[in-house]
This record gives sequence, structure tokens and C-alpha cells, in this order.
Amino acid sequence: MKVFITRKLIGNAEKLLLAKGFHVKVFNEDRTITREEFLSEAKDSDALISLLTEKIDKDIIDNLANCKIIANCAVGYNNIDVEYAKKKNIVVTNTPEILTDATADLTVALILACARRLHEGELMIRSNQFTGWKPQMLLGLEMKNKTIGIIGAGRIGFAVAKRLKAFDTKIIYFDKIKNQMLEKQLKARKVSLNLLLKKADFISVHLSLSGVTHHILNGTNLNLLKPTAVIVNTSRGEVIHEPVLINLLKQKKIFAAGLDVYEGEPNINPDLLSLENVFLLPHIGSATVETRSAMAELCAKNVIRVLSGRKALTPVL
Repeated sequence: MKVFITRKLIGNAEKLLLAKGFHVKVFNEDRTITREEFLSEAKDSDALISLLTEKIDKDIIDNLANCKIIANCAVGYNNIDVEYAKKKNIVVTNTPEILTDATADLTVALILACARRLHEGELMIRSNQFTGWKPQMLLGLEMKNKTIGIIGAGRIGFAVAKRLKAFDTKIIYFDKIKNQMLEKQLKARKVSLNLLLKKADFISVHLSLSGVTHHILNGTNLNLLKPTAVIVNTSRGEVIHEPVLINLLKQKKIFAAGLDVYEGEPNINPDLLSLENVFLLPHIGSATVETRSAMAELCAKNVIRVLSGRKALTPVL
């Protein structure tokens, strides 16, 4: 059986597949595969291991005549038409839980970077503008006694809240369901989205992308933020209406923002690049050796199970 991997992955994923006797083909260029290349390379494959950069729509799926599984090397799977894949008897899997700690760590790093204006400080040093200590230079915000607002209280949201609680903070959260563990362990309180945006000093966004969450943070509710608020997004760029956020940053109606994801990614709105009160990262939430290796290996294990006639470990439906 043939397995096509859309990008070179780290870890033992390929070895696991080869050990089971599968023929493995990898797109070895370090770039996003084009649609034409995808159709050509994957058309006779029995399994795909894909990344969030590949849009696998109905047309692509219709050309996967032999495919039995699409193993997405990500937690999110909005890049795949999952319902249509299911109709075509193709299993879709993702990689939940594995990247929780890595993403939570990065989220806290972004929050602290924004609070203490680390981007501006480093630019000052690199441009030789540091002329000595000054009592009002780059004054930031402390975490202690502040209110943390978690938007999306799943595994990553909980892990972020747990880390931030260590700074003697109060936790509030917005989610469609109550998180009993979050409330019991961290004394968190479930609130409406509008109340969270009004009350929170630091807001961390952890929502999967769907029709409901697309631009859930928009011109109506983002204007509720405090002028001292910091908002960080490590989930999906499209959950925030980016032009609205940019205007708030330009007008200094909020203190800062930290972004690891963007609308129209990998294209970045040039206005973001000109702002000092935003800390920008290139979608590296899960970018640790340990996490990326484990994600790839879980994809391989899902492929092995499905092609061996067994149930996938982490099916999305």
C-alpha cells in the first residue's frame, strides 16, 4: 500500500510506515505543495499524511480513488472537508493532546513578551538606541492580581490557565460548555464573551475554527477591551477580525497583542509589521522537537491501524 506525506516530517513516522511494508512517498521540498502537485502525487495513494497548509476539498477528495485515511498532522482540521471525506468512506484523523503543553508554553511566553514589551526592548538594543537606564523606559504590566480571560477552555486553554494561575491571577473563561476541572482546580468562573472582554486584563484565545467561531472577535465586541488589555491568539487567525484588532492597536486603545496565527496566513497584513505594540511569531505553537516528532508518529500509527483494517486512534468524527 502507498502512503503519501505532503512534507518532510521529523521523528520516526517514516520508519514506522516502512517497517510495516508500506511504500512511502514524501514531497521533499520545504514549501507548501501546489494543488497540481498534490493531485499528481497523491492520486493513487492509499493514505495521506497532510499538514494544515493543504486544503483538501471535495475536488481533491474525488481524485483520491484509493484513499482510506487522511491523517492531518495538526489538532485543527478546518483545511479538510471532513463531512465529504466521511461520505467517501475516508477516515480523517488529527493529533489532539500531544501539542497541548508546547502551545501553552508559547502562549504564556507571548503574554509575558507583550506585558513586558520585550519586542520593543530588543529592537532598542539591536538598533543601538539604549543609552542607559531610565525610570520610565518601557514600562510594562505585572501579572499579579490581574484577571486572565480564556476564550476556549479546552485542553490548551486549561493548560494556559493552569500556568498563569501561578502568577497569582484570577481566571475567567468563555466556552459553550462548563469546564468542571477548570472551575474546581483553578477557581475559574464561566462568563459571557462580552463580560470576559470587559473584565479581563490578559485574553488568551484557544478556539478551533468553524462557521460559528469565524470572526467571533469582531468590531462589536473587541471595542469592549480595556485600554490596558493584552490579547494573544495561538489558535487560528480567522477567529479575530484582524483589521479591527489592527485599528485598536494603531489607536492604542489596547496595550498590546501577541499573534502566532493570522488571517490569510502565510500572508501577513503589512500594518501589523509596522506596529510596535504587537509581538508576531510565525505559527510555531507546536514547534518543539518532542511535540512535532510525536505528532508525526501519531499520524503514522493512525495510518497503520486504518490500512490494517483497525479503528483509528484519533478520528475526528
